[in-house]
Amino acid sequence: MAYSLCKILDFRSLNKARFRASEPCALRLRASFAIFRFMKTVLLRGSHEPVPVSKILCIGQNYAAHAKEMHSDVSAAPVFFLKPTTAIIKDGGTVILPSISKDVHHEVEMIVLIREGGTNIPREKALGHVAGYGIGLDMTMRDVQGDAKKKGQPWTLAKGFDTSAPVSEFVLASDIGDPSTLAVELRVNGTVRQSSKTDNLIFPVDVVIAYISQFITLERGDIIFTGTPEGVARVQIGDTLAATLRKADGTALTALTVTVR
Repeated sequence: MAYSLCKILDFRSLNKARFRASEPCALRLRASFAIFRFMKTVLLRGSHEPVPVSKILCIGQNYAAHAKEMHSDVSAAPVFFLKPTTAIIKDGGTVILPSISKDVHHEVEMIVLIREGGTNIPREKALGHVAGYGIGLDMTMRDVQGDAKKKGQPWTLAKGFDTSAPVSEFVLASDIGDPSTLAVELRVNGTVRQSSKTDNLIFPVDVVIAYISQFITLERGDIIFTGTPEGVARVQIGDTLAATLRKADGTALTALTVTVR
């Protein structure tokens, strides 16, 4: 058992080349755990241990009404980008507005935690790779993003700055069933700013997983932001952002509250 665990941790260890197979497993375990201490993790309800995050993939303009408000055409295939894991903050955290932007927007989204990775995952098996669902915010420097679009440059700075990915605790996929029956909501200082149902997604979760996995291998601990509905708007210092993932009947499944500084 210890040997198997040691092999798994060594595979994830960035320093695995420093160890020889003949060295004690305990030594290798200590080094691997030291590395994990610095990894970003998320909480999965019912799990005894935090889940280390591998990478964050985000789907752009996956609600037709949001594409319209952004004066964009609906894409024929999912458009996705990456955020670094260093962007993650959790419930009760603080979004820090970068000094280079005067127009940081909120974007509430259902988020997906991957349980089992894979490549070229068939759509009919895609939901079986999901560990859980949550609610998240894709904080965006809209002015910086707009400038990048004009210049044909990547959105990494606009989307990936520190604290730009607030995430909630994840609810077990087995307790959700069909993710297209849910609703997302964002309140800013108590007022509803964004609200929509996940059946309005242009590309539902199974399509997104199948599509991404054709090009990028999905891994355990990956998070997918599935896209935001209409109503995105500028946030200001002192704002309180309260995001909720709900059942169709309005029952809250998981929630996230952050403040803006």
